Amino acid sequence: MNDRETTVAECRRLVREFVDERDWRQFHAPKNLAMSLAIEAAELMEHFQWIDAEASRRLADDPHKLADIADELADVLCYALALANELDVDVAAALAAKMVKNRQKYPVDEYRGRYGPEDQRS
Repeated sequence: MNDRETTVAECRRLVREFVDERDWRQFHAPKNLAMSLAIEAAELMEHFQWIDAEASRRLADDPHKLADIADELADVLCYALALANELDVDVAAALAAKMVKNRQKYPVDEYRGRYGPEDQRS
């Protein structure tokens, strides 16, 4: 599997099959999945705690650390997809709709190259 050839539907199926094989849907209330998603996101954040932005970019050069980060990112995605499965959320449609909202909220002419309209660079 890779990003170029794998659909969101295939990823959702992979997670669904894993969950179903273990009879875990009984534990997959949306509340539990959202909490697990937050916990996994915190575990991902631990890899970046106490380092600066440039050091965080250099983690891509360390295969061992990058593999650990990829594992945590995969955990985040698994719980996000499990939540989408449980609530029947179309992930691609939700992402596209959210990007429309983001484009309206953060217009290019106000935000290009800065984090907010009040960020005045000289």
